Amino acid sequence: MADILIVQNSRSGGPGRVGGWLEEAGHRLDVVLAHDGAPLPRRLTHDAMIMLGGGYLPDEDDRAPWLRDTRRLMTQALGDGVPLLGICLGGQMLAHVAGGEVTGDTGTPENGSLPLTIRPEAAADPLFHGLPPVVPAVEHHKDAITRLPDEAVHLAETEACPYQAFRMGERAWGVQFHPEVLPERMRTWQADGFDPDEVYARAVADEPVSTPIWHRVTTRFAALVTSRAPAARAS
Repeated sequence: MADILIVQNSRSGGPGRVGGWLEEAGHRLDVVLAHDGAPLPRRLTHDAMIMLGGGYLPDEDDRAPWLRDTRRLMTQALGDGVPLLGICLGGQMLAHVAGGEVTGDTGTPENGSLPLTIRPEAAADPLFHGLPPVVPAVEHHKDAITRLPDEAVHLAETEACPYQAFRMGERAWGVQFHPEVLPERMRTWQADGFDPDEVYARAVADEPVSTPIWHRVTTRFAALVTSRAPAARAS
């Protein structure tokens, strides 16, 4: 069993089905409700880290003071080779700390289940290899990565937002989409330029395809954490 630190940034933005799949793989989740004032550790001693989404830019410390500590932990994870997954805001934060750029209110906002194109670079990726060329993914963002870090491996894209998934090094991934979200959570979204009923119906229709794919990706991440945890503890 490995310990995974999960940083939650909003009341409704929990680990969802990704958390359930990780627990099914035998891992223990340490979900820190950072938005509610729960403190983050001074140093990352967990076997892996996941940063969830939230309605902030990666450096909006005035609105979300815990982001400073999260960036520090994410930087440590990158330096130490700790398995790391950043989702939406978390993916943007990974790009930010690794030297890329994130821009607020840029491009066309994406909401709901949309077609994600898997790039050729994903063929050799530990998490994304062997996926169909186009897969459904849940999107909910208006901010976006506008430049990847120099060393990033670009894995997936959409027409409106090119930097949907990338990898840094061998054990750190950032995604703009939400593999953890089931259609029911969309009922809690504030309708801002989209039809909630249409978004929900599309996600329900796509779920039989999307769920097995993101389950496969999550279990691959879980296996990576499992394989590394004993060696990391020994060192």
